[in-house]
Amino acid sequence: MTRTTAGSARRRPGRRPLRTAVVAAAAVASLASGCGVLPALPEPVPDTVVPSFAAPDEPAGSENLSPDGSDAVSRMAVRIRNVGCEGLSTGSGFALDARTIVTNKHVVDSSRSLQLLTYDGRDIAAQTASTADLADLAVVRTAEDLPSSPTLAEDDPAPGDPVTVVGYPEGGRLTVTKGTVIGTATDPLHENLGEVLVTDAPVEPGSSGSAALDDSGRVIGVVYAKTSTDKSLLVPVSTLRDLLADEASFTPAPACDG
Repeated sequence: MTRTTAGSARRRPGRRPLRTAVVAAAAVASLASGCGVLPALPEPVPDTVVPSFAAPDEPAGSENLSPDGSDAVSRMAVRIRNVGCEGLSTGSGFALDARTIVTNKHVVDSSRSLQLLTYDGRDIAAQTASTADLADLAVVRTAEDLPSSPTLAEDDPAPGDPVTVVGYPEGGRLTVTKGTVIGTATDPLHENLGEVLVTDAPVEPGSSGSAALDDSGRVIGVVYAKTSTDKSLLVPVSTLRDLLADEASFTPAPACDG
């Protein structure tokens, strides 16, 4: 596998890293046969990272989108259910092209099967899933065309830029939340990677893998975690672009044991 430090050279002058404890943003539901467990996070995991099983109220500043396709950003969002050996977890993703979804590594890890649902309630079959080692990113190939895909921004956003997050918090209704980019932080789960974006757009368990958009609807990052102070962390679009450009960056996602 090619080893890179993609994204580490994307540090913007004048930014101060914000160091915060993070809480993985994957929601875990219970199966009828037992209790679900949070999928393992990528190693190394700092002691400050703890799973969150809380089912909070709808995020402040959020807006539920009706599944009628009236809002363009809703068409590219995908809800992901990971049926694993020990439970059912939920996450989000977005279409990269007609048959490719971008999400988080921890959303698809240890899976027996992935269940994909589009904004209009259509089930899409997943063919393969691959994960990156250097960031909490994954790509899922589908057997059918997805409704719509956004454009990736050319550059990372600057502090103060607006951000809109579109996903399925708690595995529930399609929701959009808004905020601004606060700055950057050293990635607490992949310190060799470089910096990730910090925003105040509300996210919850199940928002992992959501697209973060600028005010033109272009993807500027991928949600992957929530901090202990309710800030959201994004893998920046520069990192996503670098890894997508190197096929060796992604390897087949390991299935769960048993």
